[in-house]
Amino acid sequence: MLEKKEKNKIRVGVIRGGADKYYQNSLLKGRDIISHIFENLSHKYNVVDILIDKNGIWHAGGIPINPADLMSRIDVAWNTSKHLDSSNILDNLSIPSIENGFFSSVVENNNDILRTHIKGIGIKMPRSIVLPSYQKDFDKPIEKYVIEKAKEVLNKFSAPWIVKSFTPDSSMGIHLAKTFGELVDAIKDGVDHDKSILIEEFILGKVSSLHSISGFRGEDIYVFPPQNFTNSEKEKIISLAKDLHTHLGAKHYLKSDFVLHPKLGFFLINVDFSPDLRALSHFEQSCKYVGAEIHHILEHLIDRALNK
Repeated sequence: MLEKKEKNKIRVGVIRGGADKYYQNSLLKGRDIISHIFENLSHKYNVVDILIDKNGIWHAGGIPINPADLMSRIDVAWNTSKHLDSSNILDNLSIPSIENGFFSSVVENNNDILRTHIKGIGIKMPRSIVLPSYQKDFDKPIEKYVIEKAKEVLNKFSAPWIVKSFTPDSSMGIHLAKTFGELVDAIKDGVDHDKSILIEEFILGKVSSLHSISGFRGEDIYVFPPQNFTNSEKEKIISLAKDLHTHLGAKHYLKSDFVLHPKLGFFLINVDFSPDLRALSHFEQSCKYVGAEIHHILEHLIDRALNK
C-alpha cells in the first residue's frame, strides 16, 4: 500500500539496517530520527520507516519493496544504513538524501587514514598502532604474543596508553595503561575478546567535543561554541573544527573530539559524521547551550537536502 501524501506534508524516508556489521547501530540511529520527527515535527513531515534486512531486501511499512518504488513513496531520504548500494540507489533515483558517503565511513573507522588525510591542514593526532585480531593457528602462544606486541607498542611510543577494541564493542572495556604490565593485561583482554585492538598515545589535557553543522543559522559552517576555554583557545579550536569540516567534505554534520595539551597544543582524537540524538547526549546539551533543540537541527538538515 502506497503512503498517501497528506497535503503540504513532506514524506521523509528513514532508511536503516543493512546487511553488514553496522545493522544494529543503524536500527538505533534510525529509531532516534523517527522518534524526534514523530514527537516534534509531525505537523510538517510524514515518516516512512524503510528497513534493509540482513539479506539486503528492502521493506517499507514492513512489506518487501523494490527500491525503485521509493520514487512514489518518499520526497527525501535520511539514510543511516551503511549498505553499499543504498547511496547509489538514491542517487540513481534522484531522491534527495541526508547520508554519509563511503569516505566518511572510512575515516571514521581508520585513524591511520584520517591522520594522513588531515596532515596537510596542520591538525595533529595522537600516535597509534592497530593489532589485528589474534590468530591461534598463526601467531605465537598467547602468553608470548601479548608480551611481544606490548614491546612493539613500547618501542613506538611511551606510556600512558589507551587500549580499546578497534571497532566499537561494549563487551570490551577501554583501558588506560600506565605501565608495561598494564599494557600486557590490556592487550590480553583484547585477545580474549577476539578483537582487533587499537592502542593510542594518551594525551593529557582539556577535552572538548565540537559539533559543526553545514548552513545552520546563516553560516557556511556553524560550530556550537565549546565551554571552559579561554577566548584565544576557543577561537583556535573553532577554526580547527571548521577546517576539518571542510577538509573531510562533511556534507551535513561533523563531531570533532579534541584534547588541548598545555604545551603541545590541540590534538584530534576522533571524528563522527552522525549526531547522537539520544536524550542527555553531549549533542543535545550543546544544542540547548545555544537555544536550540535536536529537532531544530533535523528540520534544518531535511530542508537543506530538499533545497539543494
